[in-house]
Amino acid sequence: MSDKNEGALNSLTGIVDGLYADLDKGNIPAMEVALRSKRNIEFNPGTGVWNYGSLTSARTAKTVKGAMMLLRTVYTADFIKGMLESNKSSTLREMYYISEGWNNAKFQTQDESVILAEDLEILTGYMREDFKLRPEEDGARIYGDLTLTELTRKGEKKKMNCIDDVGDSGYGIPYNVGPEKIEFKNCNAKFVIAIETGGMFDRLVENGFPERHDALLVHLKGQPTRGTRRFIKRLNEELGLPITVFTDGDPWSFRIYASVAYGAIKTAHISDYLATPAAQFIGITPSDILNYDLPTDKLTDKDKGALNAELSDPRFKDEFWENEIQAMIGMGKKAEQQALAKYGLDFVTDTYLPEKLTDMGIL
Repeated sequence: MSDKNEGALNSLTGIVDGLYADLDKGNIPAMEVALRSKRNIEFNPGTGVWNYGSLTSARTAKTVKGAMMLLRTVYTADFIKGMLESNKSSTLREMYYISEGWNNAKFQTQDESVILAEDLEILTGYMREDFKLRPEEDGARIYGDLTLTELTRKGEKKKMNCIDDVGDSGYGIPYNVGPEKIEFKNCNAKFVIAIETGGMFDRLVENGFPERHDALLVHLKGQPTRGTRRFIKRLNEELGLPITVFTDGDPWSFRIYASVAYGAIKTAHISDYLATPAAQFIGITPSDILNYDLPTDKLTDKDKGALNAELSDPRFKDEFWENEIQAMIGMGKKAEQQALAKYGLDFVTDTYLPEKLTDMGIL
């Protein structure tokens, strides 16, 4: 067991011991956890990311619901202890089904298992990866002139270049992207484009954009996984690569950028580990819709609600975002990345991206 895994286990044991100590003293067991909402995120000027503030919510045995959550906490800690001691791992979904054997402590929904895993991260200061809990979803695809080594399950370091040694789909990163797992050996790329959609990622690969402009492409696959965001942060901090985020032009895509640059609300306790505040937005904006006369779709009621919610989200409190969000609400329209194909399959790589990247001083 690694020192980090052992530290995570000791922290979990401390939480359980605290609950039992409450019972021994005749007190009602309870835990205080940071409130996970936009009301409780604060900007950290030292790191440039958003973290949780001082507001908390209680997990207490005063209510049946609270008592069940504490019971699940004890069972989950014991389950994690078993994995750490046997050097095995589990997905959150597997843990949800395993809980069927926990009698009254079983999870009613998978969301409950996810929430509890996040609670334990907040309470211990360790990552769920340190608990041997891994995500169900795959991480990003990477394409560009980056050479790295990945530690295999057999304990061997496998070296590969993310153009020469991969197919058109690129290199798929694992859920654990820490330096103990992946080491960067050499990089001839000059900047990163993190791309929301697979179609646009493939377009840039097919058009030879990475080779022509020394770019490293990262396919975000929609809302990026934690491993993807951590990988992007490492590229920025360790290799000094500028990060750009290329998304659709809609409220949900704005949130994709925010999760990369500022930190997501649900993972604000680890924004220092995941967020890249230097990331710049080159996605489709309302200004682009007008300037490039792009094909659009009407905003749905859900879209409008999301945009209005972003106006009260502290992460979007700057002149650029407030103007763009208000403009989108005013025009009542949104557009996809693929709308740029109106001008041909080469327009995005020959005109749109070079213009934006030049304006940013990257090209």
